Amino acid sequence: MFVTVKARVHTDATGVFTELPALLTSAGVLEPLLDYFLSRSHDRSLTWMTKVARSVRMFLEYLQTNPAERDTYRLFQNFAQRLYTGTFDRETGLDPSGLCWAPRSPQDASHIITHLTDFFDWLGEMRPEAAKVNPRYAGGAFDRQTDEAAYQYRRSKAFLGHTWAENASPAKTGRRLRGRRLPKVEQGEPPAFPEERFEELLVKGFCAAGRYDYRGMLITLLLHGAGFRESEPFHLFIPDVFPDPANRRQAQVLIHHPSHGAAPADWRDERGRLRKGNRAEYLAHQFTLVPRTDLMDRRHAGWKGGTHDAAYYKQAYWFLPEYGEWFLDLWHRYLEQVARNERDHPFAFINLSREPLGAMYTLTQYNKAHAAACERIGLTVSKALGTTPHGHRHAYGRRLRNAGVDKALIRRFLHHSSLESQEVYTQASIREAMAELISAAQRLLGKHAGTPSASGVLLPGMELNN
Repeated sequence: MFVTVKARVHTDATGVFTELPALLTSAGVLEPLLDYFLSRSHDRSLTWMTKVARSVRMFLEYLQTNPAERDTYRLFQNFAQRLYTGTFDRETGLDPSGLCWAPRSPQDASHIITHLTDFFDWLGEMRPEAAKVNPRYAGGAFDRQTDEAAYQYRRSKAFLGHTWAENASPAKTGRRLRGRRLPKVEQGEPPAFPEERFEELLVKGFCAAGRYDYRGMLITLLLHGAGFRESEPFHLFIPDVFPDPANRRQAQVLIHHPSHGAAPADWRDERGRLRKGNRAEYLAHQFTLVPRTDLMDRRHAGWKGGTHDAAYYKQAYWFLPEYGEWFLDLWHRYLEQVARNERDHPFAFINLSREPLGAMYTLTQYNKAHAAACERIGLTVSKALGTTPHGHRHAYGRRLRNAGVDKALIRRFLHHSSLESQEVYTQASIREAMAELISAAQRLLGKHAGTPSASGVLLPGMELNN
């Protein structure tokens, strides 16, 4: 009934379009949601939009299966509860509604509710039709349903019987109701790739049938040796890598912001004059492309943000330093492979052996290559074990912490916006906490040596070994 599709949206007569996810209903595209995405396209990612579309789709599905419910507060509240409980009868195992929802985790349910809260809040403010609930309003059937839901949300200020968005003020949102809360747990040791297996992963894991995957080795070095997020290397251009002036044996890598980063210095106009601009302009002018953050297909690569070292790029801070030397050596070998392929884009990592040759290498392809490399050296691929690509970033952060690097510098090297963001890398692990307890017990025994408490007070049934 409801399908999320990719839509090209034209907002004027210029021919410029924006690719966005759209929710397709039996009455056509859900226009209020598309308007919402257009209003947030400058500051929210396509991944976020896809998640919001899923949340709205679920609410419309629930609305459609409960047409007799006229009490909007009860409708909202029941919807929230079904997210937690699922929709199957516990005795019969059947679901007469046909929704067939399994229980959601508290985190997922909270995200869905927040998505809907923000959407209906925006919709109630931006679309006057929602306040009128006019039966002659020209929108489609589902447009009218969402507008009416937004109106009821604004009127009751008790949407879904759940807490409002975390960043909303009480003055704006009205009374606050609490949803389910998970028990607090100590933030434990992040799943990091095992340091003692990293060199083996590079040399043996990324080698199949006697052929080295230099591309996979380079991306993995950026994650493990410089702490980049797994999507960031996919925005790299070839001119972004060059020998470090301070150490010609080491690579200097600058990963530019997908849109705002500076265009390559050798960009020239039709008359051969040097031209300046950002990467979005460069991609559009030279290749009729948009940044990979704006592509709605397998070529998409995210960009989480954080702090940049300059306007606007993130520099690789190699730790250990030899990782930068390895990278430069492998880079030269990789460029020999690139030179044998035509490209219709400027991105560094490309298809080398699979069609279409020279096309952008994708994050999905790398994840598969990384998993295969781990399996070749006998590692089980698991996020909990740190053997997925993100485990390398955790390994980098933990390596800095174990070396005694100051927290402020760890924040900079990981390109975090705040010190709190990297606390996961500086918090003691369970093993370290237990070791500290043993050390504390030894210090206490030494402090009270010779006293009755130190010599040992026996509990009933215990005997000293002579």
